[in-house]
Amino acid sequence: GLYVYGQISARMDKLVKNKVTESSGEQAAFDDSKIVTNDTAPKMTGYRTYALFGIDHRSKNASLGSENSDTMIIASINNDTQEVRLVSIYRDTLLNIGNGTYAKANAAYAYGGPEQAISMLNTNLDLNITDYATVDFNALTAAVDAVGGLEIPLSYAEMVHMNSYCKETSEETDKEYTPVELPDPKPEDEEAIYNIYHLNGVQVTSYCRIRYTASLDMGRTERQRKVIQMLTQKLKKAGLTTIFNIMDEVFPMVETSLTKTEILNMIPTLLGYHVDQTTGFPLNYKFSNVRGSIIVADSLESNVKQLHEFLYGSSENYTPSQNILDASAKIIDIVGGADKLQDEAPAVSEDDGSGNNEFFWQDDGSGGNAWDNGNGGYSDPNNGGTTGGGDSSGGGDNGSTGGDYVDPGTGGDTTGGGDASGGGDVSGGGDTSGGDAGGGDVIQDDVIVDYESVEGA
Repeated sequence: GLYVYGQISARMDKLVKNKVTESSGEQAAFDDSKIVTNDTAPKMTGYRTYALFGIDHRSKNASLGSENSDTMIIASINNDTQEVRLVSIYRDTLLNIGNGTYAKANAAYAYGGPEQAISMLNTNLDLNITDYATVDFNALTAAVDAVGGLEIPLSYAEMVHMNSYCKETSEETDKEYTPVELPDPKPEDEEAIYNIYHLNGVQVTSYCRIRYTASLDMGRTERQRKVIQMLTQKLKKAGLTTIFNIMDEVFPMVETSLTKTEILNMIPTLLGYHVDQTTGFPLNYKFSNVRGSIIVADSLESNVKQLHEFLYGSSENYTPSQNILDASAKIIDIVGGADKLQDEAPAVSEDDGSGNNEFFWQDDGSGGNAWDNGNGGYSDPNNGGTTGGGDSSGGGDNGSTGGDYVDPGTGGDTTGGGDASGGGDVSGGGDTSGGDAGGGDVIQDDVIVDYESVEGA
């Protein structure tokens, strides 16, 4: 027992406690003092809640990597029963990502790292999350290979998309794969499960990226949760050699706020953990095409109540905070009213990188609306007017000297531009200088982040 404990303890040092910034190469420590929670959010006892992020980081093809957290999973652990419940936040859900900026939820991580992504979850969902773990394509691929692959049921449509994604996943991870042979003739129902296939790490990771089947992002997140459940079951049956191999291979790819001591204290109970129930958020939703396809909680208030009931069984004792009520009303206002929402998603194929599928809405503090219109200016969708190329209030700077707004169409500066948040910035670290959040670059903390939307982002 002491030997095993010592081996595990030594491998814990491989975890990436601090993220290395590209600009300085120095360690940038996770700062939990930046995490925001609603003042009246309930503090749950008897549970531990974590945020799990999968980021769109691509070292081999950096132009396609946005650093968005396209996978966002809330994990709630019941301390008494050791039951783990998982909730995926749909990446295109319209939420307040910080400082009055409403955008697709996956953008928060790119703007302010795990601190802002956790704050986004806390403030929109009345949660009190302080700890997280983040991985990318490489970590999932290595984990699946370490357990010998997974048996995954596939539909014809999933086979086609998975084979397509495998090309880039293989290039990014430096790992090989064999394409799944498509049935010929193809089945009449392309969405129905056709057969069970043994998949390796590249294939499972590609499977988790699929979002262009009929089930869209809802199906993608369900696949991800299914893979987590399968990995959990295989790990419970794995021998020490496999466990040590996973720690050696995967831990260097994991960024987390948890300390070595906290993780070691969890180990004695790990075998008792069981992931039985999972779902996605919002539980009840509609779609808006005000700028591309956006997922809108039909009522953020009622959805958050259902979320708390699922995570903690606390629906009768929980009342959404005023922050939730305000955000719920603002979201409906931004999309033009509840009557403008659609039951079906607007027809989309693959993001073309034009930025038409992305947006940022910023409250400029004066009661005006500010939409990034993709050419260095902002427009009010309710009146069609454009406020100019600088910032959200009329072309000049908005309460500070700000930075220059970069037009993605010309690459030039539209001088006199302030930032979109009224003298501050969206993430607290740099200005929101950039073009369209879907097609331009954003200058943030002296690091240029490309927000171009791509297939599988």
